[in-house]
Amino acid sequence: MENKILEIFIPGPAGRLEAKYYKSKKSTSPIALILHPHPQYGGTMNNKVIVDTFHTFVENGFSVLRLNFRGVGKSDGTFDNGQGELSDAAAALDWIEKENPGYNQCWVSGFSFGSLICMQLIMRRPEVNKFIAISPQPNVYDFTFLAPCPISGLITYGKNDELVPEESILNLKKRLMMQKNIEVKFDSIVNANHFYKGKIKELSSSVERYLKDKVTVF
Repeated sequence: MENKILEIFIPGPAGRLEAKYYKSKKSTSPIALILHPHPQYGGTMNNKVIVDTFHTFVENGFSVLRLNFRGVGKSDGTFDNGQGELSDAAAALDWIEKENPGYNQCWVSGFSFGSLICMQLIMRRPEVNKFIAISPQPNVYDFTFLAPCPISGLITYGKNDELVPEESILNLKKRLMMQKNIEVKFDSIVNANHFYKGKIKELSSSVERYLKDKVTVF
């Protein structure tokens, strides 16, 4: 990894957003935005799952941005129950697209609460090609807005998730599998909890397999 990961601030709807950014040397490289867990439960862009996912995208040729939502770290503003955080994510996507006008694919990924924001974002941004949702919480958040889910992607979760009953994930899977013209892959990580304690390597492998299968290289 010859290029450096830059610590930056980008403009957001509630002020500056603290972020970290890696720019690929190829102007046509795909881009990715990574979204962190719930700000009121310790979620930041330096969460271990977020950092590891960021590096997995980098190692697979992406220009990648991860950010702190409003009120987290050095980002301006205060928590806004998901609405403001969705606006933050949209602003971050605007920024990375402008920085990489020649990109060939656009991906969005999120972990836990971040996966909710990820899925809401893809409903609003038709330029996004693929998503990776890590440990979504359909038992907590209503995902019926995915009607239909507009693009294909990966949903990965821990088989021993203490916060999300597997039944709720399987119900989401059943609903998405009935939709036409998309393919959502579900990948369960054996013996993994919600935060992938001791299973980060297995999670990374799941993400990387999907990237290598789906990334378009120019």
